[in-house]
Amino acid sequence: MSQPSAPATSATERKVPTRRISFEESLHDVPRHFAADGDLILSHLAAALSSVFPDGEDFFVRSVRHYRDRITDPELKQQVAGFIGQEAVHGREHRALNARLAQLGYPTLFFERLTRRGLALRERVAPPIANLAATAALEHFTATFAQLLLSNDDARELFGHDEVRNLFLWHALEESEHKAVAFDVYKAVGGSERMRVWTMKALTYGFILGTAFEVVVSLARDGAAFRPGRLRASWRRFRRSPIMQAHLWHQLRDYNRPDFHPDDNDTTELVARWRGELFGADGTLTDKLATAAA
Repeated sequence: MSQPSAPATSATERKVPTRRISFEESLHDVPRHFAADGDLILSHLAAALSSVFPDGEDFFVRSVRHYRDRITDPELKQQVAGFIGQEAVHGREHRALNARLAQLGYPTLFFERLTRRGLALRERVAPPIANLAATAALEHFTATFAQLLLSNDDARELFGHDEVRNLFLWHALEESEHKAVAFDVYKAVGGSERMRVWTMKALTYGFILGTAFEVVVSLARDGAAFRPGRLRASWRRFRRSPIMQAHLWHQLRDYNRPDFHPDDNDTTELVARWRGELFGADGTLTDKLATAAA
């Protein structure tokens, strides 16, 4: 892979607004298999990802907040405040989605408990800097998938149901807005390159295996997965989906480069476009906002 150019977005240009938004009321009509064409695997994959977000986001907040008092750069301190605000709202809204999916038979609440217990154990045995390294690495995961969702029409269509898609679009926008904050905090407090890279390598395997486990368990509880040919057709569709593009996985591995920074991959125009489409004067999600802070 060729070396990227210098970051196009500096820390002083990055805005991380906290938007007070609510999807709960609009999620009441989400159907059992909400993904495009009622797809099985994609519905269960979205549910599995949503189930780890609430407690995962809480973990990210605690990991960054631990070092908040050691940040001297006023711009980064302001971005940390925005990061904490955004992640707190993400957790709340995914809990609302998970509650609806649990009503439909998904084991989202069970996976929430597993995630909470696993992260609590990690925090008991791992030092704070290791948890911050994990947060920075996982933020690269979310930012990479967020960019795919914001830039690829086919990826957006996979979500099927409008309100599920809208929730993930809003989440993707904010992940793109704060994609460098945890990384910059990690570097500012003296986190090592060795820990940064090895944490990402370990979490890559853990993320893939953990997500696959959740999807398999979730599918095993769904009677539709045992109807002749349905699961096989879903698997063929999944293998052709944007999620399986080689470019996506190359972008994830780019994190392991010694001189990597999240802003090497410039998403400034993409963020500006979706800020306007979702929250501009005629934005599709402005009606869900209670307040907005710049």
